[in-house]
Amino acid sequence: MVLAELGSKLTSALQKMQSVTVVSEEVLDRMLADIARALLEADVKVQLVGELRKNIKTRLNLEEEAAGTNRRKRIQRAVVEELTRLLEPEAIPYEPKKNESNVIMFVGLQGAGKTTTIAKVAHYYKRKGWKCAMVCADTFRAGALDQLRQNALKLRIPFYGNFAEADPIKIAYDGVTQFKKEKYEIIIVDTSGRHRQESALFDEMQEIRAAIQPQSVIFV
Repeated sequence: MVLAELGSKLTSALQKMQSVTVVSEEVLDRMLADIARALLEADVKVQLVGELRKNIKTRLNLEEEAAGTNRRKRIQRAVVEELTRLLEPEAIPYEPKKNESNVIMFVGLQGAGKTTTIAKVAHYYKRKGWKCAMVCADTFRAGALDQLRQNALKLRIPFYGNFAEADPIKIAYDGVTQFKKEKYEIIIVDTSGRHRQESALFDEMQEIRAAIQPQSVIFV
């Protein structure tokens, strides 16, 4: 929803430039202001937005460029390329290794869709021929283990959970340890989410991460 709204605002900002005959620096400034406003409303860091505007302005020397269509195309290309660069991840995505235990830990706020996403990721790797398993370390949300269990049974993927254990760190460790011994290649760990008590959530995530030593942590 947020991405769709951001995309709509960015498109609108670019389209406004199409309605003018000459793309002056004033027109460019207005368009960049609209783009900056849209990015800030989408919680993009102020520093990154400022850098984006500076990079676009640096690439475009309106005094030396010819007016009309060519200038318009140069501006559009510069905006698109700088937005793409802004959105490109700096970290290289983790690539699981065959015949090894790859532990993937999912984190995020409650209601973000972690458990559903985990099922989709597990299904994806299973279809690719990986030996997959899931661990439910979410002891905060009522029904979390039931949801993961239902997804696991539907996908025919082994899962680990413990209704009798209240410690999510122990559950995560025990589940990962068990599946490592059984030579599972993709071990996906579901964790608790909060709308409040953020500091408690972060502490819990750090303790789980220290206990299971995941190769990848994915934020949903």
